[in-house]
Amino acid sequence: MDANTIIAVASIVTAGLTISIGSIAPALGEGRALSQALMAIAQQPDEANTITRTLFVGLAMVESTAIYCFVVSMILLFANPYLQ
Repeated sequence: MDANTIIAVASIVTAGLTISIGSIAPALGEGRALSQALMAIAQQPDEANTITRTLFVGLAMVESTAIYCFVVSMILLFANPYLQ
């Protein structure tokens, strides 16, 4: 195998690991945040608007991690700077 083949295989494996690990953690974090927000709304229904607004901002921050992992994996697959 030549160097380009090894780099291509390593890039594909790394892209797969990046997107799999990079999407599991944010999914677990979003689930936990949502469950805590629902418990907070159940305890304090008057603060539902504030809790919901804060939840959406937090979910956007958590989701950006998964989006960054997706972008890195797409760069590794389609715009790999190590392939010649």
